[in-house]
Amino acid sequence: MARKTKLEAAITREQLLDAAERVFREHGVARTSLAEVAAAAGVTRGAVYWHFKDKADLFTAMCERATLPLDALLCDAALAPCADPLETLRELSIGVLTSLATDPRAQAVFEVIFEKTELTGELANVAGERERERSQCVANVEQLVQRAVAAGQLAADTDTALTARLLHACVGGIMREWVSDKGAYDLAARAPAFIEAILAGVVAHPPRRAERVRPRVRPRAPSPA
Repeated sequence: MARKTKLEAAITREQLLDAAERVFREHGVARTSLAEVAAAAGVTRGAVYWHFKDKADLFTAMCERATLPLDALLCDAALAPCADPLETLRELSIGVLTSLATDPRAQAVFEVIFEKTELTGELANVAGERERERSQCVANVEQLVQRAVAAGQLAADTDTALTARLLHACVGGIMREWVSDKGAYDLAARAPAFIEAILAGVVAHPPRRAERVRPRVRPRAPSPA
């Protein structure tokens, strides 16, 4: 009986997350109540609070269900030894774009994140969590960039922190732009060319560490006679 109850609870939780994707996508997060999510899932409002303490908790769980697999891949790649760091970056970046292009759930969630969410009011605390996740993602990318420098694939004076931010911004920008107009082109087909162009630019002209500029020394004023 306990096992059946646990299974039923898991099913209800998934139904609530599915409903949140639909309703948030249609009305926006701020304009959606938990009662509306419950109705869309075919459960009581109390069932929502059994699984999620508030709307922010539900929103976070919905996002994590779609993004955690990608985050795990990036984290594993950053920690695992690899002989070709740039190739790893290339495969990961293409994989992220291809996953978005072929996964309706990821498309729904990123549409909500990009276009239907205001991280204010009851979602204000989510903003800090999203920033921590972004910082961790950039840090993982930088580890691979540092390995590329150590392997001689990038110039020794490459600014690895700035390069990681550049790569993160480029891939994130493609995702945001495509989600806003999915019919513009076939993202899965174009992803390899996009990433090749970005990495080719980084290899040819990586952001460089700023040289330290010695402060100018003013000439001494002549001593009075």
